[in-house]
Amino acid sequence: MSSLALNDRRAVVTGAASGIGLAIAQTFAAHGAEVVLIDLDPVKAAAAAAAIVSRTAAVASGYGCDVSDAAHVAKTFAEIGGPVDILVNSAGVSHIGTLLSTTPDELDRLYAVNVRGTFLAMQAAMPTMVEAGRGVIVNMASIAATAGLSERFAYSMTKGAVLSMTLSVAKDYMAHGIRCNCISPARVHTPFVDGYLAKNYAGREAEQMAVLAAAQPIGRMGTPEEVATMALYLCSDAASFITGIDMPIDGGFVNLR
Repeated sequence: MSSLALNDRRAVVTGAASGIGLAIAQTFAAHGAEVVLIDLDPVKAAAAAAAIVSRTAAVASGYGCDVSDAAHVAKTFAEIGGPVDILVNSAGVSHIGTLLSTTPDELDRLYAVNVRGTFLAMQAAMPTMVEAGRGVIVNMASIAATAGLSERFAYSMTKGAVLSMTLSVAKDYMAHGIRCNCISPARVHTPFVDGYLAKNYAGREAEQMAVLAAAQPIGRMGTPEEVATMALYLCSDAASFITGIDMPIDGGFVNLR
């Protein structure tokens, strides 16, 4: 059996109805995991799970959940039940703005999903991992956590918090056999990017797509599947000696600009 196999593992993925979260759920299912897809939209979560089942022999289910709502997260994880062997926190929202252009409400919205949501999901999954004496958590951070990005004030704040939480959890639960890491992508071509371009650059999408691609020294954006492969590695036994790291996948953005 491959060291990347996730047979007999149950993986919960948040933000799993599209983009990076969906790619992670699909990749984990293809490598033998039972996958539980959580998304704010219950219809999309259920449809994504059904599509995985139709294409693979994996067991998959979908749940609607607002990860920023403590009661809703607790209820959802109670319905899922244990054990949770793997948790991937991919749910997140973005924002464009500087210190002076960001409103308190916008800051609170990003904090609620990106920071509070990651905290609540980890807190809900952790008891079954502690009881089992094993588990893996991967949080989706960003190069924005460690690199200065223009007009990403609130987003950078939240991803810095995700990185810090990752390190704390890795330290506190290492003795329980639980590993915790985060992934920091640069720009990844997801439906969010397409929607952003359609909304802000109507008729000039291709031109702006080239600008976004050129921001990475490698000359293109990443793909959700590439991030999913990194998540697969970190959640597999192949990475059993890895915990408390921030894994960049950035096309050379941080070190080679």
